[in-house]
Amino acid sequence: MKRVTLLGVLVSACLLTACDSGSTTTSTNATTTSTATTNPTTVTGSTDPNFTIVNHSDAGFSGLNRKVVVFDIPIYAASGVEDQKLLHAANIMAQYLDNDEDGAVDNPAVLNAMQSNMAFMVMWKKEGDLSSVGEPPAGRLGQDLGADETVPAWHTNGQTGRFDASLEEVWHIITHAGYASAYADEFGEYQGTSLTNAMDLARGGQFTTVPTSYPANAWYSYGDTTCTYNCMATEYFYWAMSSMLGAQKNRFDEISDEWKLNTRALVESRDPAMFTLLTNSRYHFPSKLPDGSYRH
Repeated sequence: MKRVTLLGVLVSACLLTACDSGSTTTSTNATTTSTATTNPTTVTGSTDPNFTIVNHSDAGFSGLNRKVVVFDIPIYAASGVEDQKLLHAANIMAQYLDNDEDGAVDNPAVLNAMQSNMAFMVMWKKEGDLSSVGEPPAGRLGQDLGADETVPAWHTNGQTGRFDASLEEVWHIITHAGYASAYADEFGEYQGTSLTNAMDLARGGQFTTVPTSYPANAWYSYGDTTCTYNCMATEYFYWAMSSMLGAQKNRFDEISDEWKLNTRALVESRDPAMFTLLTNSRYHFPSKLPDGSYRH
């Protein structure tokens, strides 16, 4: 499967770059923050009940011509990205953060961490778009998402056909910039946390690099040798959460070489450590899969 690419100090293939934490004020209204920018000007005729695409003059993102902001988290887009795809990503993020869709984030600590880490997303139409982006301010954490891998129709065609990768990439930035900082002992992406201890069980051992072969009893067997230990933790977090939400139920044949627990029942029965983490009410994890139609 596609390796997570998290953008750090530079918009490049910098994987899981660390950053300094700070403090910020949590915003809890997606409609209000969706147009937050300096002298915003609407640059599209596309409409959405909660979000507006606006131009921007944000430092470090000169190669991207517009953005949508969700709970103060910007999603930037290159000129070739379709408005529909940009708005879909915004709705997916809103539904992850405000899963009950009441207009307030479900876990303010996670949003505060994302804001402190100055989290952002970049949507590209062609991979060369990333090289045209300037240098974001030091310490920002970001995640890229391709327009062509963003597939709104997957949600309305019985969850068949090409998978909507926005479910993966949006979740990556939420966990990496949010949960991993807000709950470092539990969800930190380094050895010895609750998350990585569960991952080591899932992989059949504590492998700091990808092994030549995984033990036969492993149910998580990520094979990209460029993916470091913290990258593997980010991917594991996604596989378990998305399976529990039902995103992988029709995809076993496609994903089983990497992840075998494609349903909530399988995660519960075979990965009780992770299941216990993801059902702990303290963390306010989503209980329903986003579909790109935020209804606040």
